[in-house]
Amino acid sequence: MAQKILKDMVNHPEHYNKGRFETIDIIQDCIEDAPTVALGYSQGNVLKYICRMWNKNNPLQDAEKAEWYLKNMIKLLKETKGVNW
Repeated sequence: MAQKILKDMVNHPEHYNKGRFETIDIIQDCIEDAPTVALGYSQGNVLKYICRMWNKNNPLQDAEKAEWYLKNMIKLLKETKGVNW
């Protein structure tokens, strides 16, 4: 009987592991120099939703979530007026 391979939905969910790089590695690399936690958080979420949008059931919803975080990041950038970045 063939051994069933269990999916690891905690450590390596499939929708984060498509392509050559894990989404978490991309996010960590990109937000490393974020000037504030809030800006890095928003940027990371934009990347998260864009990177995985084609690997889940609702790409439009993921695109809209990315848009929400992008608008939040733009708002924060405007509010800080270049301070710390």
